[in-house]
Amino acid sequence: MENLKILYISQEITPFLPESPISNKARRLPQYMNENGHEIRVFMPRFGVINERRHQLHEVIRLSGMNLVINDSDHPLIIKVASIPQVRMQVYFIDNEEYFKRKAVFKDEDEKFFEDNDERSLFFCKGVLETVKKLGWKPDIIHCHGWMSSMVPMLVKRMFHEDPHFENSRIIYSAYKNDIQEQFDNELIAKYEYDEIDAEHVEVIRDASLLNLHKLALQYADAVIMGDAKVDKGLDKAIEEAGLPTLDYQGEEDYEAAYEEFYKTVFEEVEALV
Repeated sequence: MENLKILYISQEITPFLPESPISNKARRLPQYMNENGHEIRVFMPRFGVINERRHQLHEVIRLSGMNLVINDSDHPLIIKVASIPQVRMQVYFIDNEEYFKRKAVFKDEDEKFFEDNDERSLFFCKGVLETVKKLGWKPDIIHCHGWMSSMVPMLVKRMFHEDPHFENSRIIYSAYKNDIQEQFDNELIAKYEYDEIDAEHVEVIRDASLLNLHKLALQYADAVIMGDAKVDKGLDKAIEEAGLPTLDYQGEEDYEAAYEEFYKTVFEEVEALV
């Protein structure tokens, strides 16, 4: 297949958040793929630090209004959108008053890791997949960037496995250096019960460390891309043990063509598992 439908799910994208290896790639890759004839959709969380007025975010009423169940509570899903005019790229934002209104990203003003970051991640991942369904769009490739997207592979394979929107999707997880050291809520595994996901399928996160969230992503992903030249030893070992098709680190310049070829290889050669 020459032209692919590619869904980008990233915890950060420049210029909405500061530059980083993740935010730069999540900004440049969709632009390149779009300019090369591929169809793209791009999603990130609407963190409260994002200036809605400066970036001209506005709500998409036809996509908002759904409630997502997180830990046995209903949370309204709000979808916003903004454009990056100079590259003609549209970005969808997953928003919720409880999870994303605060003027911070992952830590408060005292550098304390938010206790509900696990639920914020789960809300973000479910929100993206539900919105893609509502758009009536069937991605060929789902490319996840950052730990906030690490639950997507498992949700696609376990919660959305009978949904025709994702039946032919291949999931690629980009591995980056750990940017946090904190522990997530060890009750995370129990929160999946409300999505009817058996604990045996998410056993790896019984100890809810960042490394184990990465392992959960690798357990259900179809392929891996090394987003940084070096990652933590534990993650490096987990990638090796997963045995997935892997694209080595491509540097910070001119990596887009290698990603495009890898997308095509993964789509054509990796058997759909859903």
